[in-house]
Amino acid sequence: MATGSLTIDLDALMRNWQALNRASGPNVESGAVVKADGYGLGAGRVAQALAQAGARRFFVAVAEEGAAVRQALGPGPEICVFSGHMPGDADMIRDLNLVPMLNSVEQLTGHMEALPGHPFGIQLDTGMNRLGMEPAEWAAVAEIALAAGPELIMSHLACADTPDDPMNARQLKVFRELTEGCGVPRSLSATGGILLGRNYHFEVTRPGVGIYGGDPFVEAAPVAYLSLPVIQTREVEPGESAGYGCTWTAGDTCRLATVAAGYADGLFRAMGNRGHMFHEGVPCPIVGRVSMDLITVDISHLSVIPEALEILGADQTVDDVADAAGTIGYEILTSLGQRYTRSYAGGPGA
Repeated sequence: MATGSLTIDLDALMRNWQALNRASGPNVESGAVVKADGYGLGAGRVAQALAQAGARRFFVAVAEEGAAVRQALGPGPEICVFSGHMPGDADMIRDLNLVPMLNSVEQLTGHMEALPGHPFGIQLDTGMNRLGMEPAEWAAVAEIALAAGPELIMSHLACADTPDDPMNARQLKVFRELTEGCGVPRSLSATGGILLGRNYHFEVTRPGVGIYGGDPFVEAAPVAYLSLPVIQTREVEPGESAGYGCTWTAGDTCRLATVAAGYADGLFRAMGNRGHMFHEGVPCPIVGRVSMDLITVDISHLSVIPEALEILGADQTVDDVADAAGTIGYEILTSLGQRYTRSYAGGPGA
């Protein structure tokens, strides 16, 4: 094995979506967010599996991502584009039947001029100050926009991962005030919002990171399994160091394994002297700095020299790895490099 082995469990992915679909309630449609190449796991295969699980509405960040998902799914499923109708996107939006979530008066005007009668949605800013029409903008164009029949009106929660944050209730109140009686399906909640409860669900939810095994959906099954080959081992004596900068020094005689992966593969430098890998459920500490292509791991306590060590899987979630790297699970998933040998387990046709 010359490179790391990244296995994506599509059956687990489907089970996670189905669990969040059930949590959304019986009268709510659950879509699926597949942006950033399906959170780094391959948008085409991920979307096909989620369609088999029951998803019929998908969300991507930009039109180019929508093209990849449309190629994988074919006609039928709705593909919504969070960034809206950007300059130069008209042909792609029309030809691939994408649904831009219009974020401003300018986007609304441009869309209606370029593609009159083409489906669209509306994104409202309820306090996150990132994307969407602000309340005053919406008030100015709501009558015109609603008369054109949007497919969906959505907003995004800023603090859904922190259930007690008062921002959640404030955004919910604003969203209700802006959309009450609009007669259009509404969506406020991604994974965190789904877990906040029924008041946040409206007619459509947008499960994202929880599908892929990430927090805050703590009941999620692991989806990504990453195994890294051991390419060399060595005995290290007390007082000897390992890695750039000599940031780790052996206190006792120990055995180190060098594995073939590093920050070029999405395993962050900050994990040095903090993270762990696993062999058959046994944690093995990362020692020294993570370099571009190599990581050293203390395997002194193992009874065998392993052929590979696992860093993602049943023993360690993406959020566990993220904690060691000082980041979040989203960043770990979407940073997984292209040098891994990727394979898929389960899913359509399995």
